[in-house]
Amino acid sequence: MSARSYLDWNATAPMREEAKAALTAALSLAGNPSSVHAEGRAARVLVETAREQIAALVGALSGNVLFTSSGTEANVLALTPAIETADEKRPRSRLFLSAIEHASVRAGGRFPREAIEELPVRPDGRLDLAAIAAAIAKSPRALVSLMLANNETGIIQPVAEAAATVHAAGGLIHVDAVQAVGRIPCDIEALGADLITLSAHKIGGAKGVGALIRAREDIHFPEPLIRGGGQERGLRAGTENVPGIAAFGAAAAEALARCESEIAHTAALRNRLEAALLASTPNAVVFGRNDSVERLPNTTLFALPGIKAETAIIAFDLEGVAVSSGAACSSGKVQPSHVLAAMGVSGPLQRGAVRVSLGWNTTAVDVERFLTAWTKLATALSKEQQGIAA
Repeated sequence: MSARSYLDWNATAPMREEAKAALTAALSLAGNPSSVHAEGRAARVLVETAREQIAALVGALSGNVLFTSSGTEANVLALTPAIETADEKRPRSRLFLSAIEHASVRAGGRFPREAIEELPVRPDGRLDLAAIAAAIAKSPRALVSLMLANNETGIIQPVAEAAATVHAAGGLIHVDAVQAVGRIPCDIEALGADLITLSAHKIGGAKGVGALIRAREDIHFPEPLIRGGGQERGLRAGTENVPGIAAFGAAAAEALARCESEIAHTAALRNRLEAALLASTPNAVVFGRNDSVERLPNTTLFALPGIKAETAIIAFDLEGVAVSSGAACSSGKVQPSHVLAAMGVSGPLQRGAVRVSLGWNTTAVDVERFLTAWTKLATALSKEQQGIAA
């Protein structure tokens, strides 16, 4: 097959070489990390080293990192009415979340459907802070879940401001940082988050590993999702995925060390891509491209009137470019974007949105291949429309 350009990093990132090396090395260990013999202790060292590396990525204490099988599992574990703190043991009766959350958050975890309320976002894609203030005033002890950066648009949410409002009312805030961590600085204290969700494969680790990170040790889940063992401080039963966790830690260490340079690299390429795209098709819409709105440096979500997402994705794939229509969690289906719907974007543009997401080894050649494919597609559409008009 001819050369291809992978521009779907928000769906999953290629494994970093350091993560591959850590995973391979861990595969040679025979011990169970819960065993007390030398082999078990060697495996435990890998798990605890990774815990420290992941904690460092978000400025947390290593003892507050809980490993899961995915970001989705971490979200479901976090979203429970039974969450406790040292001074609050009563169940929380309400869950508030934004209308642009990932499907694993919108499902509400273990809250009953009638206890879940979606809060609106503004047309610019950011959470309406007035709406969260009004909601938390009515249910002051609620749990709030808010993503740090949207997986489709890349728009960064006002988490710190929301957290201040939530805490003033006695609530807790969970932050889904799966798309943001490693792409922008992410500090649990600066964000004011009580809980943060991460996923290994988004930062160059292995698929099948995630983490839920607590801001404080007194945040407790009396009803774990998986029971039957004392692993992960009694909060998640089951033998830890040692190779995957070791790779997660290595990826986290690299993401932290290279964050600044990777931000500069992807932002430069993203800006070049968007400028050329809009120059060739001025009627295209790049969602969130606004000086007053911050976005992830690697993400472009755009649409061109008249082009459907599924048509564009297939055309790009045939030209050797991998892109997507948004979240990669719909069993391969191309569906209208609930994120754009929440922003008030029209139906045709919702159905035509294409997401391009870049990463640390994306090159100028990849961007040019994308632009060549886009020009070919847009030209074909223009000729088709002219033929219809004639």
